Amino acid sequence: MDDNLSEELLAVLARDVDYLPDKPEETAETTLAALWLTAAGESISAAGAVGRQLPSLDRRQQDKLRAMVRRRVAGIPLAHITGRQQFMGIELLTTPQALIPRKETEILARAAVRLLKKIEERVEQPMVMDVCTGAGNLAVAMALHCLACRVYAADLSEDAVALAKRNFVFHGIESRCKVFTGDLFAAFDGQEVMGKMDLITCNPPYISTARVGEMKHEIHDHEPSLAFDGGAFGIKILHRLIKDAPRYLKESGWLAFEVGLGQGEAMIKRMQKKYSYTEVSPLVDEKGETRGIIARNGGVK
Repeated sequence: MDDNLSEELLAVLARDVDYLPDKPEETAETTLAALWLTAAGESISAAGAVGRQLPSLDRRQQDKLRAMVRRRVAGIPLAHITGRQQFMGIELLTTPQALIPRKETEILARAAVRLLKKIEERVEQPMVMDVCTGAGNLAVAMALHCLACRVYAADLSEDAVALAKRNFVFHGIESRCKVFTGDLFAAFDGQEVMGKMDLITCNPPYISTARVGEMKHEIHDHEPSLAFDGGAFGIKILHRLIKDAPRYLKESGWLAFEVGLGQGEAMIKRMQKKYSYTEVSPLVDEKGETRGIIARNGGVK
């Protein structure tokens, strides 16, 4: 490894990049490692690059690395430069056409995997649905942690659907994971899935339209607004999700979804009072903030 080049670029990345709090795995050191390995011919995420030995680069690779550092300094997300993002310890393909999977969504993913493990004890082939699938990160995580399950995924964006398909193939799970284009559950019209799901997951858009313009430029300028704009109050999709999910769940099936900061308490009360959900529980982060909700289907009201 060229120590002078490493020190030079590390200083640039430490000084000139505004690292986002929702990507805690990205630091100057991990960013340099990911870009270095990608320049050497191995596309990898920041988390995947931790602890890796960095190879020597030839002149062409050094020029490529410098160009990638300039793009990162200009605000291009690291995952768009390397084409990789890690989620639940899984390397995923990424493109600018879908939201980059975030660490905070692993709270929902871990809860979904725990539910699936319990479901596996009594169901030979669990049926899972993941709406607003984006890059397919939740679908991939569930399929890799539950080898018997079948996953039906959907997204309104054709570009996101194409990326999810690539991730299914990338991990060799395309025979068990199918993805469809459409608006929430409308994507499954004709698939005969009503009342058959053991678990439905969703990481919906939940940022209010007014707040979208206030987001960091790295997000606002480089990630699709469709993936985070949740309407006037940020809860439009959430209300549709909890209203329609029971039609697709088995009796006593589970719904698990992510919420924005400050949305959890009101959503839990709504589910308990207006709908027939039971065992409605918050999923909290390390600060005790509600970042997701799980609930059991009690039937369609």
